[in-house]
This record gives sequence, C-alpha cells and structure tokens, in this order.
Amino acid sequence: MGIDEKLAELEERRNRVRQGGGPERLEKQKKAGKMTARQRIDALLDEGTFVELDAFAEHRCADFGMSGIRAPGEGVVAGYGSVNGRNVAVAAQDFTVIGGSLGEMHAAKITKCLELAKKMGIPFVSLNDSGGARIQEGVDALKGYGEIFYRNSIYSGVIPQISVILGPCAGGAVYSPALTDFTFMVEGVSNMFITGPQVIKAVTGEEVSPAELGGATVHNRTSGVAHFWAADETQCFSMLKTLMRYIPSNNLEDPPAVEASDDPNRSDESLRDIVPAEPNKPYDMKDLINAVVDAGSFFEVHQYYAENIIVGFARLNGRSVGIVGNQPKVKAGCLDIDASDKACRFIRFCDCFNVPLVTFSDVPGYLPGVGQEHGGIIRHGAKLLYAYSEATVPKITVIVRKAYGGAYIAMCSRHLGADLVFALPTAEIAVMGPEGAANIIFRDEIASAQDQKAMRTQKIQEFRDKFATPYIAAARGYIDDVIDPRDIRPRLISALEVCRSKAESRPAKKHDNIPM
Repeated sequence: MGIDEKLAELEERRNRVRQGGGPERLEKQKKAGKMTARQRIDALLDEGTFVELDAFAEHRCADFGMSGIRAPGEGVVAGYGSVNGRNVAVAAQDFTVIGGSLGEMHAAKITKCLELAKKMGIPFVSLNDSGGARIQEGVDALKGYGEIFYRNSIYSGVIPQISVILGPCAGGAVYSPALTDFTFMVEGVSNMFITGPQVIKAVTGEEVSPAELGGATVHNRTSGVAHFWAADETQCFSMLKTLMRYIPSNNLEDPPAVEASDDPNRSDESLRDIVPAEPNKPYDMKDLINAVVDAGSFFEVHQYYAENIIVGFARLNGRSVGIVGNQPKVKAGCLDIDASDKACRFIRFCDCFNVPLVTFSDVPGYLPGVGQEHGGIIRHGAKLLYAYSEATVPKITVIVRKAYGGAYIAMCSRHLGADLVFALPTAEIAVMGPEGAANIIFRDEIASAQDQKAMRTQKIQEFRDKFATPYIAAARGYIDDVIDPRDIRPRLISALEVCRSKAESRPAKKHDNIPM
C-alpha cells in the first residue's frame, strides 16, 4: 500500500471518529437542544487551535456484547488548544457514543489530558455529558473514575480545573466537578445528582424531576455545587472565556494583566452617597464595588448562592484581584454557614493562584438561630478565619460600615494578616452593636431611669459616639488610615502596587487541616 492509500485510510478513519455516534444520534443531540462534543470544543477554543489526541483509542471490553460495539473516540474528545490566546487542555464527553459512558479507555484519555495540563502548566477544562459508568466494563470503569478523582485532587492548586455540565452527570461522575475549582451549568440542559429521581422514588417514595433534583438553578441557588448559571450553551462558553481572563495558567504565574483604560486616580463622587448615614439602612455593596474597580470589570462568582456575601474577580488598574464583600441588602450582610463556605472556597482559590484579595467589610455579626448553631456555624465560620489566615497573597481590607465582634475579625482584619486596612468615616468597629452594648454596659442606669426609653436612646448614642467609630482601632494601629470614600480606588491601587513584592511564607508542613 502506497503513501496515497495510507493517507486515504488515515482520513477515512478520522472521518469515522469525527462522526461520533453517527448521523441519527447527532441529530438526536441537536433536537435535545445540545451542541455536539466537537461543536462545544469549537465554541470554547480560539478558531483553528484545537489539536486532538488519542482519536483512535478503542475499548477492549468483550463482555455483554461489547466486542461487536464500536465506540468512535471512546466517547470523549480530548486534546488542547487556546482560549484568549492562552493554552488549555480540554476533554469533551460525547453523549452520541454509548451515551458518553465512561469506560477504561475513556477515562485513560481524560487522565492523560489532565497529566498533560499539569506537566505543561495549563488549565484543564472538562465538558461533561455522560450517562455515567459503562456498566459492561465493571470495575475497570470504576477504576477510571478513581484515577480521574485522584488527579483532580493532586493537581488542585497547581493548575486551574474547570467543569462544565452539559447534560447528565450522575452517580460517581459528580465528584470530579465537585473536586474542580469552578463548575458551570446550563438551564434546561445540565443535571447533577448522586442518585436519580427513579432511585429516590424507589427508596424514599419521593417524586422529583431531574431539574428539581439537580438542575442548574438548584445547584446555583440552593446547594452551591455550581458557581455559574447560563441560559444556554453559547452564554456558558462566553462566561467561561471571561473567567479565564482573570486567572493564571498555573500556580507559578501571576494572573494576566491588561492595559488599564480607567484612570487609576479616579475619584468617584457617587461613593459619598452609596453608604447610607443611617447604620441600619441597607444598600447594595455591588454598587460600591463597581464604582471602585476598573469600569465594567467586576465578574461575580457564585452569584445566586449565599447572597449575603459577594465574591468575584475584578481589575484594579488592569490587574486581576479577588473581591470579597458583605451584602447588607441580604440578611443584613451577616455571616452564616453558606456564606462562610462560599467565601472560604473563593479565598483559597485566589491564594492558590496568586490573585490579590480585596475585602469590603460591612458585617453586623454571625446570623443567630438554632438552625445555624445545630448546622455547625462554629465549624463553618472557622473556615473563613482559616482561609484568610493561611493566605499569603496581598490582602487589603476596607471597613465600610459595621464590623462587630468575631465577624469583624473574620472579614480579613489586621489580626488575620491583612497587609493594609482602611476604614471609611462611616465605619463602626466594636465587640457588638451600640444597641446590644448599651443594654449590657448601662443596664443598671437604664433600669433605674425614670424614662427608660429616653435613657436607653441616650446611652446607645453615647456608646456609638465613643466606641463605634474607626478612630479607636486607628489609635491602636489596627487600621492604617481612615479615608474619604471618594478615594477608595486610588488608595487600593496604591496599596496593591506596594504589595506586589510581598514575600510571606508559612511553617513547613505536609498539609494543613482546615476545619471541614
């Protein structure tokens, strides 16, 4: 056979692989409102950059009729390409090939892709669309899952790992997305659950639809398993590309910087009025964040989950930063179990990948209640303390308004290692709020007063004037400066610039033991 015949054979083999499960199954995928695996890769990667690996991989299972079943590409398309001009490794499960089921060689392609990403120091993106383990391959399929989970875990904090759920993801398959850094889901397309609706009905008698059990809205709003919600696949890939612009390729690099188009010395008059003069009046912390960061650069993470705390990426003078802020318009900005988990996870990602942290603190305390205490707020709240304490990236804090008790400490106070702490004149820093403090400190005076209500009002104001200000903490050096709100942006940019050379280490150890 001459070279022309061999090349013709090669092209024929490639075409068979590119056809996936064949025209009928590809059409079925389209009718379900889903892109094919290859269309998804094209939507994600820069045009013409995809290089496929292991296209000719084949299973070696002969049981249960598998010897006669061909599985082009083994049900997963794997390789590398670029996103925004930067290299990434990608594996896209192909639901048209045996339902995207994971067998021995299917898993081997994914683990090989993960290993390539780790060696080359590039992000790994997994596009999940699978019916689960390939039952015919038994323990070999389970081994495949285990080897993926192992690499997800070992490479965590070394390269960014991102999961995109674009179909079913059930049983053991859900643990790989749970181990990665960020998970995207698409409304009406994505589903994730350990046990499906049929199993739940058989075991517990509960009737629930796949979307109600583990759809995009459920995991973005209720469970917090997913970080991003998209209306369709096109929006999903657009969001993923945006995320990639804020994060580095690996833990040895700095995040990508862009040329700043917003004046670093910009003083924003609107910041005078965003924070209300009344201490108990809510406002939207996102208004303050958007006024401070480079125009249009704030990219929120976990937008619909634990909305009493805000996390996301932004830029200050063209450089990527991680933003954490209490949200006074939701639960008064109190910290609770879910907010602590959400912020902890985000802070640890930023610390892994050299993203400086900027914290906006306006927190009246931890959310009170039997449910919170029995749910373990002590343990969950400790995660937030732990995450800030172990982080060695630059940490800048702005105390906007309330900062009471343990919650003041938890929101990256000087005492948890903040490098620079600024406070606005509206800041109130105390062990507890003036109302509660007055009831304790001046209990006897209030009780013996002829007009107890007037006396209580007087003592509350007395406490507020004397203690609930930023100046006591500033006198102790716990706050570096009390600043005009209009100057938050230039002061943050200046602080981040001086912290760029920060070098700080932690004691040598095998690993930490965060309170889980």
